[in-house]
Amino acid sequence: MPMPWTYRQATREWQAFLADAQQAMGTPTDHSTFTTVEGVLRAFRRRLTPQQAIDFAQVLPSVLRALFIADWNLSDPPAPPGTRADWTAEARALRRHHNIAPETCVASTAYALRCAVLREDLDRVLSRLPPFAAEFWSTPGIDPATFGPRIV
Repeated sequence: MPMPWTYRQATREWQAFLADAQQAMGTPTDHSTFTTVEGVLRAFRRRLTPQQAIDFAQVLPSVLRALFIADWNLSDPPAPPGTRADWTAEARALRRHHNIAPETCVASTAYALRCAVLREDLDRVLSRLPPFAAEFWSTPGIDPATFGPRIV
């Protein structure tokens, strides 16, 4: 079996994702974009069981998958679904003194994710997760015609 693309091209996939996220967020550096994305991923992961989180991680590119599961305490029970305002506040709370995440950080990260993965794969996994998951990864205010898997 050949090596999967996501492992062979991990750096290129990550750089393309980060560039899409930075452009969508309007953050000044890839460092600030990284912190924002990490905060968004943690806010989502907090609301899932370990099995649900692993199912979701399976559709992520390799570096995003690693970031999604990094520093995870499996003994924490899932948090309530919450609202977009809750998710945004949590994402913005990560490294509070160095975090300049915009109010649109969740939708902007969702946009970049939708550019990085196959729509069918993401839709399939979201359909098996709790109902809030589809809302979390929606992109209000962003034209869906602008996403699609990017060949990097």
